Amino acid sequence: MVSWFVGVLFLSTLLLCSADVHHYEFFVRESNFTKLCNTTTLLVVNDSYPGPEIRVHKGDTVFVNVHNQGNYSFTIHWHGVKQPRNPWFDGPEFITQCPIQPGTNFTHEIILSDEIGTLWWHAHSDWTRGSVHGAFIILPAENDTYPFPTPNADQTIILQSWYNGDYKQIIDDALAAGVAPRTADAYAINGHLGDTYGCPNDTIFLMEVESENIYLLRIINAAMNEEQFFTITNHTLIVVAQDASYVRMFTTDYIMISPGQTMDVLVIADQNVGQYYMAIRPFSDSAAQPSDFITTGVFQYTNNEGGLNASLIPLPAMNDTDAMLNFINQIRYTNVSQNPTINVPADTDINRRLYITIATNTLPCNTSECVSDNRFAASLNNVSFVSPRIDILQAYYRNITGVFTQDFPFNPPVFYNFTGNLTDFNTVAGEGTRAIVVNYGDAVEMVLQTTRLGAGGSHPIHLHGFSFYWVGIGTGNFNNETDPSTYNLVDPPLINTVHSPAAGWVALRFFAKNPGVWYMHCHFERHNSWGMSTVLIVRNGTTTETSMRPPPSTMPRCPGT
Repeated sequence: MVSWFVGVLFLSTLLLCSADVHHYEFFVRESNFTKLCNTTTLLVVNDSYPGPEIRVHKGDTVFVNVHNQGNYSFTIHWHGVKQPRNPWFDGPEFITQCPIQPGTNFTHEIILSDEIGTLWWHAHSDWTRGSVHGAFIILPAENDTYPFPTPNADQTIILQSWYNGDYKQIIDDALAAGVAPRTADAYAINGHLGDTYGCPNDTIFLMEVESENIYLLRIINAAMNEEQFFTITNHTLIVVAQDASYVRMFTTDYIMISPGQTMDVLVIADQNVGQYYMAIRPFSDSAAQPSDFITTGVFQYTNNEGGLNASLIPLPAMNDTDAMLNFINQIRYTNVSQNPTINVPADTDINRRLYITIATNTLPCNTSECVSDNRFAASLNNVSFVSPRIDILQAYYRNITGVFTQDFPFNPPVFYNFTGNLTDFNTVAGEGTRAIVVNYGDAVEMVLQTTRLGAGGSHPIHLHGFSFYWVGIGTGNFNNETDPSTYNLVDPPLINTVHSPAAGWVALRFFAKNPGVWYMHCHFERHNSWGMSTVLIVRNGTTTETSMRPPPSTMPRCPGT
């Protein structure tokens, strides 16, 4: 009887645990898609564009077995998941792992902590993420609630860049020639190009709604190089979360969302029964502008009558900087029980300060395909990142020398008028694989200074392994004596990807309490490809609970090893 009872108890415990553990199978291979009246072969997951959605609860653990059945290697990153003490499964190629080779598989263990709401996953090799991506939905924990009216339903909305061509080949050709990659041929909503591009076979995304119901839109900007405005005609949007953290609710006619960012938005179907456009259009304040296309979807009431009217789409102009600032400046942390307790490092806490300039640059072009003596490059603090052939995490953990150095500059090597007229300024950058290194528990302040070098413009900067407090924003050159007085240390947003404005700066703060190697980079893929990135290494603490987990035995082998 005792043995029977123990057996039943053990089985019950396993069943309870298994409810919080999820398993997914990703089969990554080439498939054909026809858009813009053209058929293109893309690398995708489970033959779908976008890829399959992961849907779990807060605090769960997820195992994803990734099978590479395609023609080239890649990795996958779980964007916005902190992976506490677990950098081995974060995913960026040659940062935390070597790529998954064709004909092999690799199972990721994804450990959720305080993330809540909408995140996403995507390939993190070359430009493969253009077609290898999908949503990562984190519902409230069992028996927990939303800090806003419970929606009747939710809808994932993924904003995408569409190219007629293979994404990897597009960037490979551009890098070999030393030129900028071409702009997108179209934009898509959930894989649909809408009705504005002139191809009669293109499809339009349709979201069907019931009158007076509340819907939670889970909006993900998976575009390659474009920040996007989003709107639904005649409907008010209520922003409730960004980057898997709840924000103070506010109403708006549109949102502006950067590549890498996610936003949760409520919309009430409270208008006359009919069909209404949802639409996206890029935002840009750069001299290197994206294609100014409007892509449409349909917000359709059941039992509707009547057609659509394209002239009613109320999107800002592509270069409307005021519209961008008016939106992002409304985002604030909200003190609700579903959020982690606010913990902004105070002025007296800060013991690591970094002032990092963001620039596009040039470097000598030395390939036979070069179209000129110089090639496009990009940098942080004038260091253009060089990807190694052995992942930095392995090199750091095993003390392998010659892979990276621990001397990323905490300040610009040269101070100049970063936001002035730089027409005749030397744009050449240095190269290196140089890491930022801090101690476990350090209170970090990072000021990102956008420069006018190259095309200038804004940059969406993403830090892996952390959510950080966005405490400040300003125009011109950052002044370390006067600008900190403008910081918001009361309710700054807790995010993982920040919009650093053209000819301006943003300030971030966080406690470095996640040991490991974490990538930081611009989420414009062309800039990341040119070297606008670095790594943050957080040393182990003094206990097991403050130290990295040991590596799994199944890590993909590096090429040539």
